[in-house]
Amino acid sequence: MREISLDTETTGLNPKGGDRVVEIGCVEMINHIATDNVFHVYINPQRDMPAGAFKVHGLSEEFLRGHDVFAKIADDFLEFIGDDPLIIHNAQFDIGFLNAELDRLGKPPLEMSRTIDTVPMARKKFPGAQANLDALCRRFGIDNSNRQLHGALLDAELLAEVYLELNGGRQTGLGLGEDLEVDGLDAEDNAAPQIETQTKREARVFTPTAQELERHEAFLNELSDPIWKL
Repeated sequence: MREISLDTETTGLNPKGGDRVVEIGCVEMINHIATDNVFHVYINPQRDMPAGAFKVHGLSEEFLRGHDVFAKIADDFLEFIGDDPLIIHNAQFDIGFLNAELDRLGKPPLEMSRTIDTVPMARKKFPGAQANLDALCRRFGIDNSNRQLHGALLDAELLAEVYLELNGGRQTGLGLGEDLEVDGLDAEDNAAPQIETQTKREARVFTPTAQELERHEAFLNELSDPIWKL
């Protein structure tokens, strides 16, 4: 099963108000596990870079001016993602920007139905907890020490690891064979413990003793016409 972990960086928050995509990062995943097959581009937005956006990702107008515009990379991007599901953290944001860019070129939009949004996934799994990417990396012990600034490819790589953990993590011990090892232990060490054969107990005797019968008879004699003596 092929899926694509995807992230973008932009000049702001409003694709309909003139903000543009400046970076796309994609990581191919097969059966929820990232491969070495990635797609990464910087994009010339053909506009200035607001200070607020620059503070987030550190991509300057001068740096981006030396890269292709979206029209030049659109076909390569669409070919990489194909028709496969898109794994995105806050999908509405990234799809909104990508579709605005595609619309400018007269290309069909990306359907939201093909996206898997990891934000609601995380909130469902951990109600009330923070669901941002940094918080999820901390929760799952994923090293995000290189994330001093946002970067589309780095964030897509981290998201691929988070997505794997949200789906249960790497499943170990699924192989077969006598030499199987699980977490450094031989399969034999993980086998169910053998139950020692126990000595069969003798049946318990519940017959009343003579003393118990005598005491019972004395008790009955204290009753008025006990039915036990009819």
